[in-house]
Amino acid sequence: MIYRLLILAGWICFSIASCAIGAEPELPVITAAQVRPHVETLAGPEYRGRRGPDAFRAAQYLVARFREMKLKPLFPEDRFDQRIPGDADKEEGAHIVGVNVGGWIEGSDPVLKDEYIVIGVHHDHLGVREGEIYAGADDNATGVAMMLEVARAIASLPTAPKRSVVFIGFDLEEHLLWGSRWFVAHPPWPLTKVKLFMTADMIGRALGDLPLPVVFVMGSEHSPTIRETLDRSVRPKEVEIARLGSDLVGTRSDYGPFRDRQIPFLFFSTGQHPDYHSPNDIPAKVNYEKVAQVTNLAARITQSVADAAEAPMWTSDVALTLDEPRALERITTLLLETDAAKPLTDVQRYMVSTVRNRTRRILEKGAMTADDRTWLTRMSQLMLLSVF
Repeated sequence: MIYRLLILAGWICFSIASCAIGAEPELPVITAAQVRPHVETLAGPEYRGRRGPDAFRAAQYLVARFREMKLKPLFPEDRFDQRIPGDADKEEGAHIVGVNVGGWIEGSDPVLKDEYIVIGVHHDHLGVREGEIYAGADDNATGVAMMLEVARAIASLPTAPKRSVVFIGFDLEEHLLWGSRWFVAHPPWPLTKVKLFMTADMIGRALGDLPLPVVFVMGSEHSPTIRETLDRSVRPKEVEIARLGSDLVGTRSDYGPFRDRQIPFLFFSTGQHPDYHSPNDIPAKVNYEKVAQVTNLAARITQSVADAAEAPMWTSDVALTLDEPRALERITTLLLETDAAKPLTDVQRYMVSTVRNRTRRILEKGAMTADDRTWLTRMSQLMLLSVF
């Protein structure tokens, strides 16, 4: 009997050890105290809005952080920087107008390490205009903070994920997405190896400064696998997830060039606020707990997809769900409820009321038609231009 019990105990211990070995290592929790210094530094007065030469200095900040984490240089000749040339001068040749910065963590699987999960965010902003610094705390120092702390969390794991994970800071996003467009035109490996692209742009405030504890996540409509991963992920405690189709907002950030090549993507944003592209987008107005919550979500998705047996696949067949009308109904209701504090014009109030009423009818029906979605897409874009 004792002999059998010893064998059973040994088998249980072996089983537990085997399960532990097969499980994903637990990621460290990323805190507001970790993301805040990046935002305060990059949106501080010494970086002068990160445009031109000051964007080069922001690129150097990223290189220094990548070196600290012992990330591998992404570009040829063991370089962290990818220089973006401008127009050629007849005498001097092409001059450098921007710098992308990239580092990576090689995957642990001998086969899957040749597939890449890419997290890319823009580190530039608008610079100094008429003597005023456009600090760009939320646009997009918060996104850079997310990328850096996801990199730190993944780099701290005892075993790297199966797929390789790439971290990129894009320059010149504010100039027609030039940095990310240059990257996809001059990648260090074939873009078919990129299985997921993720970006974040403005994740530290709220849409229209409404009392809306939401992060909008766009892109999952093009990959059922990514949608399922997002659903399975541990949700942030203080931030709700609202899934939207990226076409509701148009091409708003660096996911555009990857989407155009049918690479599965996710775009995180808490929405456009009144200080967007103004000198008032400063570190003191950022909700750092929200940034940390979104960062933890992005880190978990990164690890999950990097370790998954099957890579995400692109689909152009977008399912019609109630996620979008549900989110739009909530936004329009809040806009009307806060009208006294932040008055709408008669035209704005009519538009917002019309969208709210249409979304409520869709939700009452429990189904959305293709015509409903076409109408909601147009009205969402109009509200972004005229209300927010």
